[in-house]
Amino acid sequence: MNFIEKYLKAAQKNNSLVCIGLDSDLNKIPKLLSKSRDTLFEFNKKIIDATVDLVCAYKPNMAFYEVGGSAGITSLKKTIQYIPNHIPVILDAKRGDIGNTNKMYAKEIFEYFGTDATTVSPYLGEDSIAPFAEYQDKLTFVLCLTSNPGAKDFQLLEVEEKPSINKEGKPLYKVVAQKVKDWNKNNNLGLVVGATFPEQLKEIREMVEDMPILIPGVGAQGGDLEKVVQYGTDKNGKMAIINSSREIIFASAEKDFDQKAREKALLLRDNINQALKQK
Repeated sequence: MNFIEKYLKAAQKNNSLVCIGLDSDLNKIPKLLSKSRDTLFEFNKKIIDATVDLVCAYKPNMAFYEVGGSAGITSLKKTIQYIPNHIPVILDAKRGDIGNTNKMYAKEIFEYFGTDATTVSPYLGEDSIAPFAEYQDKLTFVLCLTSNPGAKDFQLLEVEEKPSINKEGKPLYKVVAQKVKDWNKNNNLGLVVGATFPEQLKEIREMVEDMPILIPGVGAQGGDLEKVVQYGTDKNGKMAIINSSREIIFASAEKDFDQKAREKALLLRDNINQALKQK
């Protein structure tokens, strides 16, 4: 089963477009877990157990595990293995290097960790993304327009694809979106588009039609959820993976942190579904 098939089945089973980002920062994990043999894994396990019927995917961010060295990598692998097989896992790695190096990154992410999808940078071009795209049953999300304020430094700049007399350009994110659509020969590429740019999200969805879009930024970063649902989903109300991380997993630092996380995830799911009814 490829990523899109797994995602659609999970979305239907759980009636959900919610993706929970497992950005499990040891400095924010409830103190009551601090004496656990594997604090990161135990925290993630509690979050997963409390929310597994509310999501279409989970998205661990590698940075929060790599910082812990070999112990952190072990926690990450255990977390991925613990997530039920019917729920897709997106390993948020944002890799971007020359093709030969990315071949090793792809092998690590898809074979060693065994994840269903990952994130990559488009800056080095098609040959850098090709090693990931060779895994035809996996999905590679390419950074297109990110949710952070600094996105405007490069991604909103107007550029010329080819020298022209009139010197008319278009925003770099549109160039990326079109390129990725053109490269998507095996139907296993998608885009990352931040919720903090709803009008641009609308443009990108119109450009790429039913390609999957991973949408971060609806929680702590303040993206407009109604616009994300209206503009980010395809004509069937699918193909959007709407991610929230900190607002869900760190909803509480008390003993009931897992239930508070569930409440936040449930509210997000229900708000998304309400917005879908109005689409």
